[in-house]
Amino acid sequence: MSIPNSQRIFLDNNSTTQPLNEVVDLVAEQYRTHYANPGSTHAEGRQARRVLEDAREQMASLLGSKPQEVIFTSGGTEAINLAIQGFLTGIPGEIALTDGEHPATVNTIRRLSSQGIKKRLLKIGTDGRIDQSQLPQLDWERIQLVTIILAHNETGVIQEIAPIAAICEEKGIPLHLDCVQAIGKIPFNFHESGATAISLAAHKFHGPRGIGAMVVKEGARLLPQLVGGHQERGRRAGTEPVALAAGMAHALKCMLQDRESQSQKIAALRDRLQQALTEKCAPIVVNGSQQHRLANTLNISFPGLDGEALLISLDLAGISCSLGSACASGSRDPAPVMLAMNCEESVYRSAVRLSLSILNTSEEIEEAIRRISRVVNQLRS
Repeated sequence: MSIPNSQRIFLDNNSTTQPLNEVVDLVAEQYRTHYANPGSTHAEGRQARRVLEDAREQMASLLGSKPQEVIFTSGGTEAINLAIQGFLTGIPGEIALTDGEHPATVNTIRRLSSQGIKKRLLKIGTDGRIDQSQLPQLDWERIQLVTIILAHNETGVIQEIAPIAAICEEKGIPLHLDCVQAIGKIPFNFHESGATAISLAAHKFHGPRGIGAMVVKEGARLLPQLVGGHQERGRRAGTEPVALAAGMAHALKCMLQDRESQSQKIAALRDRLQQALTEKCAPIVVNGSQQHRLANTLNISFPGLDGEALLISLDLAGISCSLGSACASGSRDPAPVMLAMNCEESVYRSAVRLSLSILNTSEEIEEAIRRISRVVNQLRS
């Protein structure tokens, strides 16, 4: 018997978040009132352009960048593709990336292998963080680009960026940060980060789906990947989605205006969930650093169980979660980041990701504890 939607508990917020009601209302209103092409010179077009540029200025202010550095894209995947392919010089070389990156990064680099581009993996430790001791041994003269996922989508682990950013600045190497999971959840300032470019997606912070952005340092050489018109200062062709851009900017404003207290609330709920499952479902393993991770993310293994069977049983019990990256769903292969952290097979085969949002309540978490522990113990028995 299926659980009614009203009783389901959504713990898959690293895959997507529910748009805030006020964001939905804003986007709908913009579709009704500013529907014109922002590239048109008539009055309606100029009004749409003003809404678009207001959104750009608001995004820049919130991210610590200049408005002209913000490029609107269709989402995080396009922004990542634009960064990786746009910074290459056409000369064979290497791209340095962390072991266990998001598929948008890994598959973009794989496609570039036919052009003589090779990947240089930055090893991570059992806690999921980059092993900084390897940096002096790298042949930096061959590296054309460094791309790093700032906060991991599966484990929530947050990387230390400063040492790599310093080397990239010294060597003149572009540094791209995949900030898709990080923006709206942790403090971030583009100009202070040392990055040449970052990518983000609105639907990860309660904004509309279908809109994202790449922020690129002014003066950086970037080859556009979509050609056509002269939108986005010639860096990304295509008519800009005015309503979605306005919705994204408003969603980010909502997330950041009370970010610290919201993070504390979410972390408390996550810690309560982790503590209770540790007590009721032993043995368990929490994957990745517990000190350096997103406040909303709990990647947890239940050794002895099969992750897919557990996922199905939890879904039937009204718990929405995932095995890891939604972009890799349908694959039975272990998550690359779990292998990179040298997890045992019994750990990576039984791992699920529980990710919270500002919309989750303490009552939901207590009910989730009851349902998850009941399912785990039934499967084990």
